[in-house]
Amino acid sequence: MYTFLEQIVADHMTRDVKTATRSVTLRELGDLFERDDFNAYPVEENSQVVGLVSKFDYLACFVFTPAHMIPRYDDLMKRTVADVMTSEFVYVGTETKLTRVLQLMIDHRLRSIPVIDSDQRLAGMISREDVMRALQHCLRAKT
Repeated sequence: MYTFLEQIVADHMTRDVKTATRSVTLRELGDLFERDDFNAYPVEENSQVVGLVSKFDYLACFVFTPAHMIPRYDDLMKRTVADVMTSEFVYVGTETKLTRVLQLMIDHRLRSIPVIDSDQRLAGMISREDVMRALQHCLRAKT
């Protein structure tokens, strides 16, 4: 268990990350989520991460209450990632300890977190599955 305390993001993150741009429509975003089965896409502009768009953000567009009357489907599907993304998001660095990542995931109920390098560029994503795999590996190595 003590080896888990020393684990860092760079050793467990997914480096080959697919991203979205602000101009992707909800129709296209839905297709991306279906094709890739990711929980979230970092939103990039000029090689900088400017937001995060998640399945939650996508699904929230379809919640209809008295305050949110049903829009025309075609109009809704033409909305863009810029309209629904989260521009203030939790991220970590490549040298962040997995214990910190785990705490952020629990505190904010996150499934995945973008990893930003020292140049403020996307280095990867770290997911719950990545953290669980690292934890299991450390626990097995002890026995």
